[in-house]
Amino acid sequence: MPIRPENRSRYPANWREIRAAILSRADHRCEGSPAHPECRAVNGQTHPETGSRVVLTIAHLDHTPENCEPENLRAMCQRCHLRYDQQHHKQTAYTTRRARLGMGDMFEAA
Repeated sequence: MPIRPENRSRYPANWREIRAAILSRADHRCEGSPAHPECRAVNGQTHPETGSRVVLTIAHLDHTPENCEPENLRAMCQRCHLRYDQQHHKQTAYTTRRARLGMGDMFEAA
């Protein structure tokens, strides 16, 4: 997944080297996710389940770009990464929509 411009400053200057190390560790294959632990889709090949071209991404398991410890990073295909981040995306989309509308959440602590 591409780094969003507003988050670019949260990544270390050597992110490309970190990414390359994680891909090398994974042998350029998806390391799987809780939903698909056996996924081993190969970067650049056709995904065996979806039929799409595999582009490996690096998932931050704690959803924190500043935490680039190897144990917090996992090479994932698009399917695994999107499934892994599904709840996180849902929450950030909700927060973004509320902020855009200038409305708070009535259940949010003040």
